[in-house]
Amino acid sequence: MRFLAFHVEKFRSEITEKGRARFVEPPEPAVTEVSEALVILVSVEKEDEAAPEQVAEAATSEIAGLAAQLGTTTVLLHPFAHLFAELAAPPVAVRVLDLTRDALVKRGLHAERTPFGWFNTLEIKAKGHPLSRVARRIIPRA
Repeated sequence: MRFLAFHVEKFRSEITEKGRARFVEPPEPAVTEVSEALVILVSVEKEDEAAPEQVAEAATSEIAGLAAQLGTTTVLLHPFAHLFAELAAPPVAVRVLDLTRDALVKRGLHAERTPFGWFNTLEIKAKGHPLSRVARRIIPRA
């Protein structure tokens, strides 16, 4: 998994049309908005298919740690296949996203995610401090 995290004042996503993947989730909600949050653009990769639970737990630790450093309790996971080409199968990607969201909630964060398989408009008002944009790569342990 690779992700790009933005500490945002405001983020808004509105579904516009189906993406290229054969697998799409119901487009509800069609509009997702958060403020004072950590927005995570997530790309689940082919190698993550070998250990989805492990990847989700490692991602949860990274994201929860970053949220704690930033003093935010809201996290939004946004599927973002554009980060890299070797993508996981869509059902696996959704599973990893759901496992990560659920684990973040268990850690006391308000966590949600946008629907998988859609193109959308994005409005991002990111903060401008040293941790306002962070990239991470999560690799399954051998």
